[in-house]
Amino acid sequence: MQECTFGVDSGYVELAAEVFTMLSDATRIRIILALRDHGELSVNHLADIVDKSPTAISQHLAKLRWGRIVAARQEGTRVFYSLIDEHARELVQQAVFQAEHAVEDQPRHHNGTHPSPARLVISGPAAS
Repeated sequence: MQECTFGVDSGYVELAAEVFTMLSDATRIRIILALRDHGELSVNHLADIVDKSPTAISQHLAKLRWGRIVAARQEGTRVFYSLIDEHARELVQQAVFQAEHAVEDQPRHHNGTHPSPARLVISGPAAS
């Protein structure tokens, strides 16, 4: 893993905050996890996996495309989406691991017995 050497005065700080804003939606996180697990997917397939309507998924994908987190590839009348690079996947994974710290005294990711973050189910108010 490459070390971040940007300082507090870096012009990238504001852009980094925009990335976090882009990733601050549970549906978008689920989309990223689905793309991480399955690679390239259509809107309808993503909708099935994430359990949201294709219209809602399309709106989230538009935002993720605008933020240059996902790329689209058209094949005939169908559009397939994939992650542009590993950074959003890693950010989401680290955020899920941080969430695990909030609910467990001994997070499973520290001892190697954790489930895939895509399969982590949290119940209660934090789950919505």
